[in-house]
Amino acid sequence: MTAPSDRSAARILADWTAGLRWADAPAAQHPLIGLRVLDTLGLILAGASTDAAAAARQVAGRQGASDEAGIVPGGGRASAAWAAFVHGVTAHCRDFDDTFQDSVVHPGSVVVPAALAVGEANRAADADIAAAIVAGYEVAARLGSVAGRRFHIRGLHATGIVGPFAAAATAGRLMGLDGAAIANAFGLAGSMAGGLMAFVADGSWSKWLHAGWAAHGGIVAAQMAAQGFRGPAGVLDGRHNLYAALLAGEDVSPAGLTEGLGTAWRGAEAHFKYYPCAHVIQPYLDAAIDLRREHGLRAGDIAGGVCRIAPWAAQIVCEPRAAKLRPDSEMAAIASLPYLLAVALAKGAVTLDALDAPSRRDPAVLDLAARLTHEEDPALGQGFDGVLILDLSEGGRRERPVSSAPPDAGKVLAKFRANARRASPAPDTDALERAVVGGPLPDFARLFALFGSVSD
Repeated sequence: MTAPSDRSAARILADWTAGLRWADAPAAQHPLIGLRVLDTLGLILAGASTDAAAAARQVAGRQGASDEAGIVPGGGRASAAWAAFVHGVTAHCRDFDDTFQDSVVHPGSVVVPAALAVGEANRAADADIAAAIVAGYEVAARLGSVAGRRFHIRGLHATGIVGPFAAAATAGRLMGLDGAAIANAFGLAGSMAGGLMAFVADGSWSKWLHAGWAAHGGIVAAQMAAQGFRGPAGVLDGRHNLYAALLAGEDVSPAGLTEGLGTAWRGAEAHFKYYPCAHVIQPYLDAAIDLRREHGLRAGDIAGGVCRIAPWAAQIVCEPRAAKLRPDSEMAAIASLPYLLAVALAKGAVTLDALDAPSRRDPAVLDLAARLTHEEDPALGQGFDGVLILDLSEGGRRERPVSSAPPDAGKVLAKFRANARRASPAPDTDALERAVVGGPLPDFARLFALFGSVSD
């Protein structure tokens, strides 16, 4: 029996992951770690009251008693893998988490739950947990970028495909595994990678499962590798590798997996989400809210509108049109550009309340949504780019290009506070903020101690 090849992409990534130290991460990444953790924690608190989160907690609770890691809210405890499962499902279930534009992978709902669970279980130092998050984001960014949006085009949910590798990197780094063991964990994670986009048709919940299962699977892969369980060396670039299997017939270059590793940092490219929506919708909402504020627009002032949008994105958030105009579930609302754009124009904000049934039945919003259409433009799609055009009832037109904005710490903090208030009873948000963003590094030991006081 032989260990994974030293020349495989998996081994190169694994050696880098094993050797990564917090001091190696560029200074620009340092403030992002606390924001990533706080953002995900807020999403967990906001999602905890959903039926999906309750189901995840129930399933985790049946897997046997363990004191490894805390689950919030509620103060329960479980094994690291199952605590990460619960937090991953819960953080993703409002579709409010960060995204890599090029691959549409959602790293936060996978990497942060894995880091919190394994970090607590291993009593890891703050700098090691932070480094593990950096590693997880970097692996997610690189694996996702090689495929681009082609997983989605083929009906595969990229977070479920890439997530187990990111979680394996995070867990392996925190467990102190060497490069050979982490490479084995990557090999095993490849067999845990999956996730169909079938949920798009009926608003079902498998999408949310993908994030939790990826976090869980990556941790299990690292634990198995720690016991000497071998994974295929060529999982990323050998025969029958991930891309050859899932993107069969397409030209996929694995160079981006390792090129510039340690000098070109891709993990920081994940964009925060400020509205509960498919991320391709967010720039249109930003533009709509800005135009509404700048010109004093109200719903009755808008005769109609057009969103110019990339064809791949239109298939997700604009079609089939009849279903998008009257979303019949939270999932359907999250993925409806005309509906959420109408909410933004009518109300000047898009919060989690927009997903609730009363908003989805609001006649003024639905009437405006029916006046908003889209045009596919093949020239778009490099980022979440597009154009919003509004025709006014009294004549005239307002037009604005749309694109993703850089991280805004103020918006992340405001989002966390709003999300935390949705937990019942509301936790001590000031204490959570101080633990996570009150210093140069999150005080993870303090955060884990606070988990027991965040009850439902």
